[in-house]
Amino acid sequence: MDTSKVFFTDFRTKLGISLPTKLQKLIRRAGIGTIDMDGKFVAIKMHFGELGNIAYLRPNYAKAVADVVKELGGKPFLTDCNTLYPGSRKNAIDHLYCAQVNGFNYMTTGCPVIIGDGLRGTDDIEVAVKNGEYCKTALIGHAIMDADVFISLTHFKGHEATGFGGAVKNIGMGCGSRAGKMHQHNSGKPIVHQDKCRLCKRCARECGSDAISYDTGKAYINPELCKGCGRCIGACPFDAIENMNWDANEQLCRKMAEYAQAVCYGRPCFHISLITDVSPNCDCHAENDAPILPDIGMLASFDPIALDQACVDLCEKAEPFRNSQLGDHLARGDVRHYHEHFKDNNPNASWRETLEHGEKIGLGSRAYELVTM
Repeated sequence: MDTSKVFFTDFRTKLGISLPTKLQKLIRRAGIGTIDMDGKFVAIKMHFGELGNIAYLRPNYAKAVADVVKELGGKPFLTDCNTLYPGSRKNAIDHLYCAQVNGFNYMTTGCPVIIGDGLRGTDDIEVAVKNGEYCKTALIGHAIMDADVFISLTHFKGHEATGFGGAVKNIGMGCGSRAGKMHQHNSGKPIVHQDKCRLCKRCARECGSDAISYDTGKAYINPELCKGCGRCIGACPFDAIENMNWDANEQLCRKMAEYAQAVCYGRPCFHISLITDVSPNCDCHAENDAPILPDIGMLASFDPIALDQACVDLCEKAEPFRNSQLGDHLARGDVRHYHEHFKDNNPNASWRETLEHGEKIGLGSRAYELVTM
């Protein structure tokens, strides 16, 4: 595929120039103004953060993007779909409350918040996946597909199943309805190696489907209740939980890329990622551990695969923080070191398959030119 342009700027600013203003300069330079938004509905897909988590992107950045959209004549709205697990974003009422508490409202962002898959997470539409190998169709939040223009605004961070949470995850997993998320997660179910279980019960606290019990004296995962989300795998500090379907995470990554293809194909799209507060796990957690890497910068591109690849490459050049999950793992002498930050951060995770498969199906290109502002 052709080389894509990815525009980058760091978080340094001069006196009197705010970071949201710098973000606006970045996205204008990256070409957002070439999209015809006049009178069009523009979905800005982002993550509002779980209650208790404060690593999510500040509403100021959402307002910066929404203001540019309005200058271009568009009608922006912030959106996300309901979660598969029962947390503070499992239905539209709770989700909107969570967004409000975390600072996302018309006053702070200049545009409304619309939950993409409706009240109960069932308002979806079946969308064909061009070149799909695992998913011929995808179940996407109806409001997201109703938009004329799609923009992803992503907090780039670590993730316990997909290695990192970038643009493709924000789009593919984030725009799937509850049924769509289940479709992506159903490649395998984890089991507990009971000889390794130390009854810390961290896995049960992370389980979103009440699938974990201790009736046997050790943790046990009920496969009938388990949704296959993999949060327990990332939560276990003793590597006692494993997905016996060896390629389950790889399949999740590929399905996620195909869902992103369904969202983006055939309409104008633009993608923004901020590498800041790089937490070791997803913003879906009701907490956020210390960042594993320093704040790096803001990036924008028309190509989500190139954008994610550029973010990974920049992160790999950064020095990990010692007092972090990644730092702890690197300091241990009894575990394998992969010499790549997101694999060392969550050893059971996979991420290369997301970008490789996304490129294969035509979602974007891993070859990119980094244009630094």
